[in-house]
Amino acid sequence: MNKQLKIVTIGGGSSYTPELIEGFIKRKDILPIKEIWLVDVEEGKEKLEIITALAKRMVKKAGLDIQIYATLNRKEALKDADFITTQFRVGSLDARVLDEMIPAKYGILGQETNGPGGLFKAFRTIPVILDIIEDAKELAPNAWIVNFANPAGLLTEAVLRYSGWERFIGVCNLPFGMEMGVANMLDVEKSRIRIDFAGLNHMVFGTDVYLDGQSIKDEVMDKMIKQSSSINMKNVHDLPWSPEFLAGMNVIPCSYHRYYFQKDQMLDHQNEELKEGTSRGTIVKGVEEELFKKYVDVTLDVKPPELQLRGGAYYSDAACNLIASIVNDTKDIQVVNTRNRGAIDSLRYDEAVEVSCVITKEGPRPISTKPLPAAAEGIIQQIKAFEKQAAKAAISGKYEDALVAMVINPLVQSEKLGKLILDEMLVAHKAHLPQFKAVIDDIEKK
Repeated sequence: MNKQLKIVTIGGGSSYTPELIEGFIKRKDILPIKEIWLVDVEEGKEKLEIITALAKRMVKKAGLDIQIYATLNRKEALKDADFITTQFRVGSLDARVLDEMIPAKYGILGQETNGPGGLFKAFRTIPVILDIIEDAKELAPNAWIVNFANPAGLLTEAVLRYSGWERFIGVCNLPFGMEMGVANMLDVEKSRIRIDFAGLNHMVFGTDVYLDGQSIKDEVMDKMIKQSSSINMKNVHDLPWSPEFLAGMNVIPCSYHRYYFQKDQMLDHQNEELKEGTSRGTIVKGVEEELFKKYVDVTLDVKPPELQLRGGAYYSDAACNLIASIVNDTKDIQVVNTRNRGAIDSLRYDEAVEVSCVITKEGPRPISTKPLPAAAEGIIQQIKAFEKQAAKAAISGKYEDALVAMVINPLVQSEKLGKLILDEMLVAHKAHLPQFKAVIDDIEKK
């Protein structure tokens, strides 16, 4: 690959950006990057300036000739981009806290990618993603968009269904983290472990495990069952699975399954946090404040270890590995959100899934999966119906579409509570929901 790359990061002022820069630096021999453009909005200008200065110090320390640019003008940045990464959070962490706190008032789990919180993050994010794609059609029609913004699967569904843009891939650090967890369990190098994944983003299941190419699923499941152990992410409360449940499912669960299969215990934990006036969002705000105190230090020229305390640990590995494999046509196997194309036979061909794929210069090629347990297929079908309805509502701005999306979510399933939560969240987030303006005006008049 002789072409030097231009990479644009939307949400460049994010505290995650140093991890992305580190990922590019680590892959300097296989990613010939000429320019990195960091883009943000006016409200994020100060953080963007801090991150840009740190990124320049990191590149200088690495001795690389990569030009770092910062701008609040998205169109200026997108011109002739090869890759566009998206990692923004509409409404910042304050919106996340509302996503967590409001449902909790009604006895419903509040979480940024699941339940009412995930729905409203999608409502805020999908219109922005579609606007970015319209700009890309004009300015960078050959670019790949690599999305890390949540809810990654729902955003992928919306883009593939409504935008007419195919070069869009959702990435998540969860599968990478699960492979790391298995490697730690077995005390082997992560590079020797691979898991076959099938499902949806944050509703994905490990269907097989390989050590040096040989299946060791039975050994891993046996260890998990005997030890009642789990493979968990930092941003999800860790609860053990019962041996009987693990044996019955016979697939490796992800940490987010607890919101559905251990709902009462997770709700109890949420309520305990709320009694103390905290939520995951308030904790992350504190972590981010401490990170930016470090980022402003002009002597800092590496990613600080404290960044691992965010839920996005291994994000750069997931995103940068994908970009490097597309650039170099490596045909290795990675887990991404993309169009199903028959990989999971219980879902439609055109629906977005999170699945193991062969990564080529033409993008991901989904690998057909082993049949999932009926219990897994059932919850996946429910979540997929919710995702499609949520994407429809995010674009239509119709109250009735939004209400149906809220009520059919497995964490709600109550028309009465769903309507109360919907109304309160629409008003709370009105500054970032222009498509629902008329609906919100009507609610506020009542």
